[in-house]
Amino acid sequence: MKEKVNIATIFPKHLFWDMDHSKLNLSRDKDIIIPRALFATTTETFITDIEKLEQFYSKSDILKHLKNTKERISNKVCELVAKRYDVETFARFKL
Repeated sequence: MKEKVNIATIFPKHLFWDMDHSKLNLSRDKDIIIPRALFATTTETFITDIEKLEQFYSKSDILKHLKNTKERISNKVCELVAKRYDVETFARFKL
């Protein structure tokens, strides 16, 4: 895995508005990068967004960090990820 990548060249830098995105490390900061990369995804942009993540992270990393994040990832995004990876649907928020 390449470690020296400016994440703002891959994902919109506004997703990392509260930090210096140029200092993010793909390996060390995956718990930040994975959820934020999918934070603003929609049904229409999901495939493009998840494929960008998959260039750098495994299915198990993506699932793990989405399930354990404190970021406000919508249940719809969780459903899309579960469907893509053929795993049981999970939700970040209970209704």
